[in-house]
Amino acid sequence: MRHRVKRHRIGRPKSHRVALLRNQARELIEHGSIVTTISKAKALKVFFDKLMYKAVQAASTEDKIKSMNLRRQINRYLGDRRLTNKFVDEIASKHTDRKGGYTRIVRIGYRRGDGAEVALVQIVGLEGAKEEE
Repeated sequence: MRHRVKRHRIGRPKSHRVALLRNQARELIEHGSIVTTISKAKALKVFFDKLMYKAVQAASTEDKIKSMNLRRQINRYLGDRRLTNKFVDEIASKHTDRKGGYTRIVRIGYRRGDGAEVALVQIVGLEGAKEEE
């Protein structure tokens, strides 16, 4: 029985699934939005929102030790210290008053090659920053 087992498996073994989600999270932080399939977008939303929660805590706390520990936890998933610092200092610091819902999934149609439904995954609150640049 599958009681209390709820996760987006997206047809991959665990190591491949985790690697895929880490790569997509990195791209989302770097670019602010990415285009992917609906099933991958839903899995990424759960993964990224947990990372963003830690980043918001690291950005809002005054305790240096707690902030450093949270940055290390985030860096475990991202694997790049500069990207982690950008994530916490620039992106998460804008979301300190938000309780959740850091990502948005917008369905944009079907892929031409195989007909898979495609979605745009965005970090909420970064749309205005991209337009001003």
